[in-house]
Amino acid sequence: MKRVLVLLLALALGHALERGRDYEKDKVCKELAFLGKDDFRTLSLILYSRKFSGGTFEQVSQLVREVVSLTEDCCAEEADPSCYDTRTSELSVKSCGSDSPFPVHPGTPECCTREGLERKLCMAALKHQPQEFPTYVEPTNEEICEAFKKDPRGFADQFLYEYSSNYGQAPLPILIGYTKSYLSMVGSCCTSASPNVCFLKERLQIKHLSLLTTMSNRVCSQHAAYGRERSRLSHLIKLAQKAPTAHLEDVLPLAEDITTVLSLCCESTAEDCMAKKLLEHTVKICDSLSTKNSKFEDCCQEKTPVDIFMCTYFMPAAQPSPMPAIKLPTSKDLCSPGSSKAVDRYTFELSRRTRIPEVFLSKALESTLRSLSECCDSPDSAACFLSKDPQLKAELTSFIEKGQDLCADYSETTFTEYKKKLRERLKKKMPGATSAELAGLVEKQADFASKCCSMNSPPLYCDSQIEAEMEASPQS
Repeated sequence: MKRVLVLLLALALGHALERGRDYEKDKVCKELAFLGKDDFRTLSLILYSRKFSGGTFEQVSQLVREVVSLTEDCCAEEADPSCYDTRTSELSVKSCGSDSPFPVHPGTPECCTREGLERKLCMAALKHQPQEFPTYVEPTNEEICEAFKKDPRGFADQFLYEYSSNYGQAPLPILIGYTKSYLSMVGSCCTSASPNVCFLKERLQIKHLSLLTTMSNRVCSQHAAYGRERSRLSHLIKLAQKAPTAHLEDVLPLAEDITTVLSLCCESTAEDCMAKKLLEHTVKICDSLSTKNSKFEDCCQEKTPVDIFMCTYFMPAAQPSPMPAIKLPTSKDLCSPGSSKAVDRYTFELSRRTRIPEVFLSKALESTLRSLSECCDSPDSAACFLSKDPQLKAELTSFIEKGQDLCADYSETTFTEYKKKLRERLKKKMPGATSAELAGLVEKQADFASKCCSMNSPPLYCDSQIEAEMEASPQS
Protein backbone atom coordinates (compact mmCIF):
# COMPACT_ATOMS: atom_id res chain seq x y z
CA MET A 1 0.00 0.00 0.00
CA LYS A 2 2.80 2.38 0.89
CA ARG A 3 4.51 1.84 -2.47
CA VAL A 4 1.28 2.50 -4.38
CA LEU A 5 0.74 5.74 -2.46
CA VAL A 6 4.28 6.86 -3.28
CA LEU A 7 3.64 6.28 -6.98
CA LEU A 8 0.32 8.10 -6.97
CA LEU A 9 1.93 11.05 -5.26
CA ALA A 10 4.80 10.88 -7.75
CA LEU A 11 2.43 11.58 -10.61
CA ALA A 12 1.14 14.61 -8.78
CA LEU A 13 4.71 15.89 -8.48
CA GLY A 14 5.22 15.42 -12.19
CA HIS A 15 2.56 18.03 -12.98
CA ALA A 16 2.16 20.13 -9.86
CA LEU A 17 5.35 22.11 -10.16
CA GLU A 18 4.18 23.69 -13.38
CA ARG A 19 0.55 24.13 -12.29
CA GLY A 20 0.90 25.75 -8.90
CA ARG A 21 -2.65 25.18 -7.69
CA ASP A 22 -3.54 24.69 -4.03
CA TYR A 23 -4.80 21.15 -4.47
CA GLU A 24 -1.57 20.23 -6.26
CA LYS A 25 0.42 21.88 -3.50
CA ASP A 26 -1.34 19.72 -0.92
CA LYS A 27 -0.40 16.56 -2.80
CA VAL A 28 3.25 17.54 -3.10
CA CYS A 29 3.47 18.61 0.54
CA LYS A 30 1.94 15.30 1.61
CA GLU A 31 4.53 13.51 -0.50
CA LEU A 32 7.39 15.45 1.09
CA ALA A 33 6.06 14.66 4.56
CA PHE A 34 5.46 11.01 3.70
CA LEU A 35 8.79 10.32 1.98
CA GLY A 36 11.13 12.65 3.79
CA LYS A 37 13.54 15.00 2.01
CA ASP A 38 16.01 12.37 0.74
CA ASP A 39 13.46 10.02 -0.85
CA PHE A 40 11.51 13.00 -2.19
CA ARG A 41 14.70 14.23 -3.84
CA THR A 42 15.46 10.77 -5.27
CA LEU A 43 11.99 10.45 -6.73
CA SER A 44 12.24 13.95 -8.20
CA LEU A 45 15.55 13.02 -9.86
CA ILE A 46 14.00 9.93 -11.47
CA LEU A 47 10.90 11.83 -12.63
CA TYR A 48 12.77 14.77 -14.15
CA SER A 49 15.44 12.58 -15.73
CA ARG A 50 12.58 10.76 -17.50
CA LYS A 51 10.71 13.94 -18.42
CA PHE A 52 13.81 15.77 -19.68
CA SER A 53 15.65 12.83 -21.23
CA GLY A 54 17.58 15.21 -23.52
CA GLY A 55 18.85 17.36 -20.65
CA THR A 56 22.32 17.15 -19.13
CA PHE A 57 22.99 15.83 -15.64
CA GLU A 58 23.82 19.36 -14.47
CA GLN A 59 20.57 20.79 -15.88
CA VAL A 60 18.36 18.09 -14.35
CA SER A 61 20.23 18.31 -11.02
CA GLN A 62 19.72 22.08 -10.93
CA LEU A 63 16.00 21.68 -11.56
CA VAL A 64 15.74 19.06 -8.81
CA ARG A 65 17.55 21.36 -6.35
CA GLU A 66 15.12 24.19 -7.11
CA VAL A 67 12.11 21.89 -6.82
CA VAL A 68 13.20 20.42 -3.48
CA SER A 69 14.05 23.87 -2.12
CA LEU A 70 10.72 25.48 -3.05
CA THR A 71 8.79 22.45 -1.81
CA GLU A 72 10.57 22.52 1.57
CA ASP A 73 10.10 26.26 1.94
CA CYS A 74 6.47 26.41 0.82
CA CYS A 75 5.33 23.32 2.73
CA ALA A 76 6.65 24.65 6.03
CA GLU A 77 3.96 25.52 8.59
CA GLU A 78 5.01 29.16 8.74
CA ALA A 79 5.09 29.58 4.92
CA ASP A 80 3.05 32.33 3.29
CA PRO A 81 -0.12 30.87 1.64
CA SER A 82 0.97 32.35 -1.70
CA CYS A 83 4.49 30.88 -1.47
CA TYR A 84 3.90 27.83 -3.63
CA ASP A 85 2.13 29.62 -6.45
CA THR A 86 4.66 32.46 -6.40
CA ARG A 87 7.70 30.20 -6.41
CA THR A 88 6.38 27.90 -9.14
CA SER A 89 5.60 30.98 -11.25
CA GLU A 90 9.15 32.21 -10.71
CA LEU A 91 10.42 28.76 -11.72
CA SER A 92 8.35 28.94 -14.88
CA VAL A 93 9.75 32.38 -15.74
CA LYS A 94 13.29 31.20 -15.05
CA SER A 95 12.73 28.20 -17.36
CA CYS A 96 11.93 30.62 -20.19
CA GLY A 97 15.01 32.79 -19.76
CA SER A 98 17.68 32.75 -22.47
CA ASP A 99 20.21 31.79 -19.81
CA SER A 100 18.00 29.17 -18.12
CA PRO A 101 20.03 26.55 -16.20
CA PHE A 102 17.24 24.00 -16.68
CA PRO A 103 16.74 21.37 -19.39
CA VAL A 104 14.68 22.46 -22.40
CA HIS A 105 11.98 20.62 -24.34
CA PRO A 106 11.68 21.21 -28.09
CA GLY A 107 8.29 22.86 -27.44
CA THR A 108 9.47 25.16 -24.62
CA PRO A 109 9.71 28.37 -26.75
CA GLU A 110 6.05 28.00 -27.78
CA CYS A 111 4.98 27.57 -24.13
CA CYS A 112 7.01 30.62 -23.16
CA THR A 113 4.87 32.85 -25.38
CA ARG A 114 1.98 32.18 -23.00
CA GLU A 115 1.33 33.63 -19.54
CA GLY A 116 0.48 32.41 -16.05
CA LEU A 117 -1.34 29.13 -15.58
CA GLU A 118 -1.63 28.62 -19.35
CA ARG A 119 2.16 28.58 -19.61
CA LYS A 120 2.52 26.17 -16.69
CA LEU A 121 -0.02 23.77 -18.15
CA CYS A 122 1.69 23.94 -21.54
CA MET A 123 5.08 23.13 -20.03
CA ALA A 124 3.59 20.30 -17.95
CA ALA A 125 2.26 18.67 -21.12
CA LEU A 126 5.60 18.72 -22.96
CA LYS A 127 7.20 15.35 -23.64
CA HIS A 128 10.42 14.30 -25.30
CA GLN A 129 10.26 11.75 -28.08
CA PRO A 130 11.18 8.24 -26.90
CA GLN A 131 14.91 7.57 -26.54
CA GLU A 132 15.29 4.98 -29.28
CA PHE A 133 19.02 4.35 -28.81
CA PRO A 134 19.89 4.05 -25.10
CA THR A 135 23.50 5.08 -24.52
CA TYR A 136 23.84 3.90 -20.93
CA VAL A 137 26.76 1.50 -20.49
CA GLU A 138 27.22 -0.11 -17.10
CA PRO A 139 30.73 0.44 -15.70
CA THR A 140 32.90 -2.48 -14.57
CA ASN A 141 32.59 -3.70 -10.98
CA GLU A 142 35.87 -1.98 -10.14
CA GLU A 143 34.76 1.32 -11.65
CA ILE A 144 31.41 1.11 -9.86
CA CYS A 145 32.99 0.57 -6.46
CA GLU A 146 35.68 3.19 -6.99
CA ALA A 147 33.04 5.83 -7.81
CA PHE A 148 30.72 4.63 -5.03
CA LYS A 149 33.41 4.75 -2.33
CA LYS A 150 34.58 8.16 -3.48
CA ASP A 151 31.08 9.70 -3.37
CA PRO A 152 28.14 7.38 -2.60
CA ARG A 153 25.47 10.03 -3.14
CA GLY A 154 27.14 11.41 -6.26
CA PHE A 155 27.35 7.90 -7.73
CA ALA A 156 23.67 7.25 -6.95
CA ASP A 157 22.58 10.55 -8.51
CA GLN A 158 24.60 9.97 -11.67
CA PHE A 159 23.24 6.44 -12.03
CA LEU A 160 19.63 7.51 -11.45
CA TYR A 161 19.98 10.26 -14.05
CA GLU A 162 21.69 8.11 -16.69
CA TYR A 163 19.45 5.07 -16.27
CA SER A 164 16.18 7.01 -15.96
CA SER A 165 16.89 9.25 -18.96
CA ASN A 166 17.85 6.23 -21.09
CA TYR A 167 15.03 3.91 -20.00
CA GLY A 168 12.39 6.49 -19.15
CA GLN A 169 9.65 4.83 -21.21
CA ALA A 170 9.64 1.88 -18.80
CA PRO A 171 6.63 2.11 -16.44
CA LEU A 172 7.51 4.22 -13.42
CA PRO A 173 6.98 1.44 -10.81
CA ILE A 174 9.35 -0.87 -12.71
CA LEU A 175 11.97 1.86 -13.13
CA ILE A 176 11.82 2.77 -9.44
CA GLY A 177 11.98 -0.89 -8.42
CA TYR A 178 15.00 -1.68 -10.59
CA THR A 179 17.05 1.42 -9.72
CA LYS A 180 16.39 0.87 -6.02
CA SER A 181 17.48 -2.79 -6.29
CA TYR A 182 20.56 -1.84 -8.29
CA LEU A 183 21.75 0.78 -5.80
CA SER A 184 21.11 -1.66 -2.94
CA MET A 185 23.30 -4.20 -4.77
CA VAL A 186 26.08 -1.64 -5.19
CA GLY A 187 25.93 -0.66 -1.53
CA SER A 188 26.16 -4.29 -0.43
CA CYS A 189 28.78 -5.52 -2.88
CA CYS A 190 31.17 -2.58 -2.73
CA THR A 191 31.48 -3.08 1.04
CA SER A 192 31.74 -6.88 0.92
CA ALA A 193 34.91 -8.98 1.21
CA SER A 194 34.46 -10.42 -2.32
CA PRO A 195 32.81 -7.75 -4.48
CA ASN A 196 32.92 -9.72 -7.75
CA VAL A 197 31.32 -12.80 -6.23
CA CYS A 198 28.70 -10.58 -4.61
CA PHE A 199 27.92 -8.79 -7.88
CA LEU A 200 27.53 -12.10 -9.71
CA LYS A 201 25.10 -13.40 -7.11
CA GLU A 202 23.13 -10.16 -6.83
CA ARG A 203 22.84 -9.65 -10.59
CA LEU A 204 21.26 -13.08 -10.89
CA GLN A 205 18.78 -12.04 -8.21
CA ILE A 206 17.71 -8.90 -10.09
CA LYS A 207 18.06 -10.31 -13.63
CA HIS A 208 14.31 -10.71 -14.01
CA LEU A 209 13.67 -7.10 -12.98
CA SER A 210 16.49 -5.89 -15.24
CA LEU A 211 15.00 -7.67 -18.26
CA LEU A 212 11.51 -6.45 -17.44
CA THR A 213 12.80 -2.87 -17.26
CA THR A 214 14.71 -2.91 -20.56
CA MET A 215 12.03 -4.86 -22.43
CA SER A 216 9.16 -2.72 -21.19
CA ASN A 217 11.15 0.40 -22.07
CA ARG A 218 11.66 -0.94 -25.59
CA VAL A 219 8.05 -1.88 -26.29
CA CYS A 220 6.66 1.22 -24.58
CA SER A 221 9.03 3.40 -26.65
CA GLN A 222 7.72 1.87 -29.87
CA HIS A 223 4.14 2.20 -28.64
CA ALA A 224 4.66 5.87 -27.81
CA ALA A 225 6.33 6.53 -31.18
CA TYR A 226 3.56 4.91 -33.23
CA GLY A 227 0.44 5.68 -31.22
CA ARG A 228 -2.21 3.08 -30.51
CA GLU A 229 -3.58 2.30 -33.98
CA ARG A 230 -0.30 2.19 -35.86
CA SER A 231 1.18 0.22 -32.98
CA ARG A 232 -1.60 -2.35 -33.39
CA LEU A 233 -0.83 -2.71 -37.10
CA SER A 234 2.89 -2.92 -36.30
CA HIS A 235 2.31 -5.92 -34.03
CA LEU A 236 0.02 -7.49 -36.63
CA ILE A 237 2.78 -7.19 -39.26
CA LYS A 238 5.41 -8.75 -37.00
CA LEU A 239 3.24 -11.65 -35.93
CA ALA A 240 2.18 -12.36 -39.52
CA GLN A 241 5.85 -12.43 -40.57
CA LYS A 242 6.85 -14.73 -37.72
CA ALA A 243 3.94 -17.12 -38.30
CA PRO A 244 3.04 -16.86 -42.02
CA THR A 245 1.11 -20.15 -41.91
CA ALA A 246 -1.24 -18.83 -39.21
CA HIS A 247 -4.66 -17.37 -39.97
CA LEU A 248 -5.64 -13.77 -39.39
CA GLU A 249 -7.94 -15.02 -36.63
CA ASP A 250 -4.86 -16.43 -34.87
CA VAL A 251 -2.71 -13.30 -34.90
CA LEU A 252 -5.12 -10.34 -34.91
CA PRO A 253 -6.35 -10.97 -31.31
CA LEU A 254 -2.71 -11.17 -30.19
CA ALA A 255 -1.83 -7.88 -31.89
CA GLU A 256 -4.84 -6.24 -30.27
CA ASP A 257 -4.03 -7.79 -26.90
CA ILE A 258 -0.41 -6.56 -26.72
CA THR A 259 -1.55 -3.10 -27.85
CA THR A 260 -4.10 -3.06 -25.01
CA VAL A 261 -1.43 -4.22 -22.55
CA LEU A 262 0.92 -1.40 -23.56
CA SER A 263 -1.85 1.23 -23.56
CA LEU A 264 -2.79 0.13 -20.06
CA CYS A 265 0.59 -0.55 -18.46
CA CYS A 266 3.15 1.85 -19.96
CA GLU A 267 1.70 4.76 -17.95
CA SER A 268 0.27 2.72 -15.08
CA THR A 269 1.21 3.27 -11.44
CA ALA A 270 0.24 -0.30 -10.56
CA GLU A 271 3.37 -2.19 -9.55
CA ASP A 272 2.44 -5.48 -11.18
CA CYS A 273 0.58 -4.25 -14.27
CA MET A 274 3.26 -5.02 -16.86
CA ALA A 275 4.46 -8.27 -15.27
CA LYS A 276 0.92 -9.57 -14.79
CA LYS A 277 -0.36 -8.59 -18.24
CA LEU A 278 2.74 -9.90 -20.04
CA LEU A 279 2.22 -13.25 -18.31
CA GLU A 280 -1.35 -13.37 -19.61
CA HIS A 281 -0.20 -12.30 -23.08
CA THR A 282 2.53 -14.95 -23.34
CA VAL A 283 0.01 -17.65 -22.42
CA LYS A 284 -2.15 -16.48 -25.34
CA ILE A 285 0.86 -16.45 -27.69
CA CYS A 286 1.82 -19.99 -26.74
CA ASP A 287 -1.75 -21.25 -27.06
CA SER A 288 -2.23 -19.69 -30.49
CA LEU A 289 1.13 -19.94 -32.26
CA SER A 290 3.14 -22.86 -30.83
CA THR A 291 1.84 -25.12 -33.61
CA LYS A 292 2.35 -22.48 -36.34
CA ASN A 293 6.13 -22.10 -36.02
CA SER A 294 8.49 -24.40 -34.11
CA LYS A 295 10.39 -21.34 -32.87
CA PHE A 296 7.31 -20.26 -30.94
CA GLU A 297 7.17 -23.71 -29.41
CA ASP A 298 10.83 -23.37 -28.39
CA CYS A 299 10.24 -19.93 -26.89
CA CYS A 300 7.33 -21.25 -24.85
CA GLN A 301 9.73 -23.60 -23.05
CA GLU A 302 11.55 -20.65 -21.43
CA LYS A 303 11.33 -20.46 -17.65
CA THR A 304 9.67 -17.08 -17.05
CA PRO A 305 7.04 -15.00 -18.87
CA VAL A 306 9.60 -12.23 -19.47
CA ASP A 307 11.98 -14.75 -21.06
CA ILE A 308 9.15 -16.13 -23.22
CA PHE A 309 8.11 -12.64 -24.29
CA MET A 310 11.68 -11.61 -25.06
CA CYS A 311 12.23 -14.79 -27.08
CA THR A 312 9.11 -14.22 -29.19
CA TYR A 313 9.83 -10.49 -29.49
CA PHE A 314 13.26 -11.00 -31.03
CA MET A 315 12.19 -13.95 -33.20
CA PRO A 316 13.09 -13.26 -36.86
CA ALA A 317 10.60 -13.41 -39.70
CA ALA A 318 9.99 -16.90 -41.05
CA GLN A 319 10.55 -17.79 -44.69
CA PRO A 320 7.19 -17.11 -46.36
CA SER A 321 5.52 -19.92 -48.29
CA PRO A 322 4.73 -19.34 -52.00
CA MET A 323 1.32 -17.65 -52.20
CA PRO A 324 -0.64 -16.00 -54.99
CA ALA A 325 -0.37 -12.22 -55.29
CA ILE A 326 -2.96 -10.20 -53.43
CA LYS A 327 -5.09 -7.35 -54.72
CA LEU A 328 -5.23 -3.89 -53.22
CA PRO A 329 -8.37 -3.14 -51.19
CA THR A 330 -11.33 -1.86 -53.24
CA SER A 331 -13.46 1.21 -52.70
CA LYS A 332 -16.09 -1.04 -51.11
CA ASP A 333 -13.44 -2.33 -48.68
CA LEU A 334 -12.01 1.02 -47.60
CA CYS A 335 -14.95 3.38 -47.90
CA SER A 336 -17.45 1.33 -45.89
CA PRO A 337 -18.00 1.65 -42.10
CA GLY A 338 -16.13 -1.62 -41.47
CA SER A 339 -12.99 -0.54 -43.35
CA SER A 340 -10.64 -1.44 -40.48
CA LYS A 341 -11.33 -5.13 -41.10
CA ALA A 342 -10.24 -4.76 -44.74
CA VAL A 343 -7.10 -2.91 -43.67
CA ASP A 344 -6.29 -5.65 -41.15
CA ARG A 345 -6.82 -8.37 -43.76
CA TYR A 346 -4.67 -6.62 -46.38
CA THR A 347 -1.93 -5.82 -43.83
CA PHE A 348 -1.87 -9.45 -42.70
CA GLU A 349 -1.85 -10.92 -46.22
CA LEU A 350 0.90 -8.59 -47.47
CA SER A 351 3.03 -9.10 -44.33
CA ARG A 352 3.00 -12.89 -44.47
CA ARG A 353 4.27 -12.73 -48.06
CA THR A 354 7.36 -10.61 -47.43
CA ARG A 355 10.28 -10.50 -45.03
CA ILE A 356 11.19 -6.82 -45.20
CA PRO A 357 11.32 -5.34 -41.69
CA GLU A 358 8.15 -3.92 -40.18
CA VAL A 359 9.43 -0.31 -40.32
CA PHE A 360 9.60 -0.61 -44.13
CA LEU A 361 6.25 -2.33 -44.48
CA SER A 362 4.47 0.09 -42.11
CA LYS A 363 5.77 3.04 -44.12
CA ALA A 364 4.75 1.51 -47.45
CA LEU A 365 1.32 0.48 -46.21
CA GLU A 366 0.59 3.84 -44.64
CA SER A 367 1.39 5.67 -47.87
CA THR A 368 -0.56 3.23 -50.07
CA LEU A 369 -3.66 3.07 -47.88
CA ARG A 370 -3.72 6.84 -47.34
CA SER A 371 -3.60 7.41 -51.11
CA LEU A 372 -6.44 4.96 -51.67
CA SER A 373 -8.52 6.38 -48.81
CA GLU A 374 -8.43 9.80 -50.47
CA CYS A 375 -10.67 8.29 -53.16
CA CYS A 376 -13.47 7.87 -50.61
CA ASP A 377 -14.12 11.63 -50.84
CA SER A 378 -14.31 11.66 -54.65
CA PRO A 379 -17.68 11.64 -56.51
CA ASP A 380 -16.86 8.24 -58.06
CA SER A 381 -14.71 6.38 -55.55
CA ALA A 382 -14.67 3.14 -57.57
CA ALA A 383 -13.29 4.91 -60.65
CA CYS A 384 -10.71 6.71 -58.50
CA PHE A 385 -9.53 3.38 -57.07
CA LEU A 386 -9.24 1.86 -60.55
CA SER A 387 -7.18 4.80 -61.79
CA LYS A 388 -4.76 4.67 -58.86
CA ASP A 389 -4.46 0.88 -58.70
CA PRO A 390 -1.68 0.32 -61.33
CA GLN A 391 0.55 3.12 -60.06
CA LEU A 392 0.17 2.19 -56.38
CA LYS A 393 0.86 -1.48 -57.11
CA ALA A 394 4.01 -0.53 -59.02
CA GLU A 395 5.16 1.85 -56.26
CA LEU A 396 4.48 -0.72 -53.54
CA THR A 397 6.33 -3.45 -55.43
CA SER A 398 9.27 -1.13 -56.08
CA PHE A 399 9.40 -0.07 -52.42
CA ILE A 400 9.38 -3.68 -51.20
CA GLU A 401 12.08 -4.69 -53.69
CA LYS A 402 14.30 -1.79 -52.65
CA GLY A 403 13.74 -2.68 -49.00
CA GLN A 404 14.68 -6.28 -49.67
CA ASP A 405 17.79 -5.10 -51.48
CA LEU A 406 18.82 -2.73 -48.67
CA CYS A 407 18.40 -5.44 -46.03
CA ALA A 408 19.52 -8.43 -48.10
CA ASP A 409 21.54 -10.99 -46.07
CA TYR A 410 21.41 -8.88 -42.88
CA SER A 411 19.30 -11.26 -40.78
CA GLU A 412 20.87 -14.44 -42.18
CA THR A 413 24.58 -13.82 -41.53
CA THR A 414 27.00 -12.35 -39.01
CA PHE A 415 27.62 -8.64 -39.31
CA THR A 416 31.14 -9.20 -40.67
CA GLU A 417 29.87 -11.62 -43.31
CA TYR A 418 27.02 -9.24 -44.13
CA LYS A 419 29.50 -6.42 -44.85
CA LYS A 420 31.54 -8.70 -47.14
CA LYS A 421 28.44 -9.64 -49.15
CA LEU A 422 27.31 -6.03 -49.20
CA ARG A 423 30.64 -4.95 -50.64
CA GLU A 424 30.41 -7.63 -53.35
CA ARG A 425 26.88 -6.51 -54.30
CA LEU A 426 27.82 -2.85 -54.42
CA LYS A 427 30.93 -3.56 -56.46
CA LYS A 428 28.78 -5.27 -59.12
CA LYS A 429 26.30 -2.39 -59.16
CA MET A 430 29.03 0.27 -59.23
CA PRO A 431 31.98 -1.18 -61.19
CA GLY A 432 33.55 2.25 -61.59
CA ALA A 433 33.66 3.07 -57.87
CA THR A 434 37.05 3.40 -56.17
CA SER A 435 37.97 1.31 -53.12
CA ALA A 436 37.55 4.36 -50.89
CA GLU A 437 34.10 5.11 -52.32
CA LEU A 438 33.03 1.50 -51.88
CA ALA A 439 34.33 1.40 -48.30
CA GLY A 440 32.41 4.57 -47.44
CA LEU A 441 29.20 3.24 -48.98
CA VAL A 442 29.57 -0.12 -47.24
CA GLU A 443 29.98 1.57 -43.84
CA LYS A 444 27.01 3.87 -44.47
CA GLN A 445 24.65 1.11 -45.58
CA ALA A 446 25.90 -1.29 -42.91
CA ASP A 447 25.18 1.32 -40.24
CA PHE A 448 21.71 1.80 -41.70
CA ALA A 449 21.10 -1.96 -41.77
CA SER A 450 22.24 -2.40 -38.16
CA LYS A 451 19.59 0.09 -37.05
CA CYS A 452 16.72 -0.46 -39.50
CA CYS A 453 16.90 -4.00 -40.89
CA SER A 454 15.87 -5.95 -37.80
CA MET A 455 12.41 -7.10 -36.78
CA ASN A 456 12.08 -4.42 -34.05
CA SER A 457 13.86 -1.42 -35.55
CA PRO A 458 13.19 2.02 -33.97
CA PRO A 459 10.35 3.66 -35.96
CA LEU A 460 11.10 7.36 -35.45
CA TYR A 461 14.73 7.12 -36.56
CA CYS A 462 14.12 4.64 -39.36
CA ASP A 463 11.18 6.50 -40.87
CA SER A 464 13.38 9.36 -42.08
CA GLN A 465 16.39 7.15 -42.79
CA ILE A 466 14.39 4.78 -45.00
CA GLU A 467 13.15 7.70 -47.08
CA ALA A 468 16.71 8.94 -47.62
CA GLU A 469 18.05 5.47 -48.40
CA MET A 470 15.26 4.73 -50.86
CA GLU A 471 16.18 7.85 -52.83
CA ALA A 472 19.94 7.26 -52.65
CA SER A 473 20.24 3.46 -52.96
CA PRO A 474 21.94 2.21 -56.15
CA GLN A 475 19.57 0.44 -58.50
CA SER A 476 19.90 -3.30 -58.93
